[in-house]
Amino acid sequence: MLEMSNVGSYPPVFRQLNAVFPQQNSYSIEDTQDSVPVPMVDLQWLSLHKLDETCKKWGIFRLVNHGIPSTLLTKLQHHANMLFSLSFESKQALITNPMSYFWGTPALTSSGTALNGASPNLNWLEGFNVPLSQLPQFQSEDPLLHGFRLLLEEYGRHLSRIATTLFESMAKNLDLDPKQSESMLKESTGFIRVYRYPPLPYKAGEAWGMIPHTDSSVLSIVNQDHVGGLEIFKDNKWLLVNPIPNTLVVHIGDMMQAISDDEYMGVKHRVRVKTQEERLSICYFVFPAEDSVIHSSKYKPFTYKDFQEQVQRDTLSLGYKVGLQRFKV
Repeated sequence: MLEMSNVGSYPPVFRQLNAVFPQQNSYSIEDTQDSVPVPMVDLQWLSLHKLDETCKKWGIFRLVNHGIPSTLLTKLQHHANMLFSLSFESKQALITNPMSYFWGTPALTSSGTALNGASPNLNWLEGFNVPLSQLPQFQSEDPLLHGFRLLLEEYGRHLSRIATTLFESMAKNLDLDPKQSESMLKESTGFIRVYRYPPLPYKAGEAWGMIPHTDSSVLSIVNQDHVGGLEIFKDNKWLLVNPIPNTLVVHIGDMMQAISDDEYMGVKHRVRVKTQEERLSICYFVFPAEDSVIHSSKYKPFTYKDFQEQVQRDTLSLGYKVGLQRFKV
């Protein structure tokens, strides 16, 4: 096993305690309000009415009785923390195709490499990108990585089950054509991103783990640790979403918003960095089939491939994602 490190595990720029990383004023660290009681949805006793109401009013909910063993969640977080604790150089060398290692930005190409220079704002994070359909191709003699892959495969099967169950229920609520909606959520597109947000040095100025955005997915499912830092924008203010053990947080993404004809709205969210504790989150994203055309009265017909390519062009040229506004009728 490779030698563990502490400060040396962070990307070099995060070790520069006297560095200042300017952020846009609209991302002020001081504007967060109190925590918010995000609605809970019970997967075991799934109420279509409550799910529909929550998706329309919130675009985010906590999921309970999801069927993932708490031991699996604990093991996955433990293995992720062990991997992140390796030296920066070791992570770059160990994490190879089809997995990838990135830092400083969540904006990645379809192959998992960072969009360099995509944003003037440094995101105070590092992460592993894991395309689940390709995960069996990842082979490593390192026991930690081998164990991590097996846990990710098991976790991915649970998340695929959960996402499919939720989407089928949403499709019923929206009265979507069953045959057409089959390609609107494609299990093979699912991937996991494991994020670590290092503690922010007091002298580093203002920085965010992730700046405000909506997810491009159909659904995003988040498993966050006890530290917290997730914030959502609702009723014209930023609100904390505090972690609750053994619950998942489900986001409506841009694709679900378009599929639903804007009945279900994607939630804008961001991640606050703590000054004394690092934060870990394990996020699952799933999308439509790449060439499946999304038809909506609110947007011009487009495929997820069209959307992804436009997001990457905007991110490179403007420094941020424009998203669905690009496809408005």
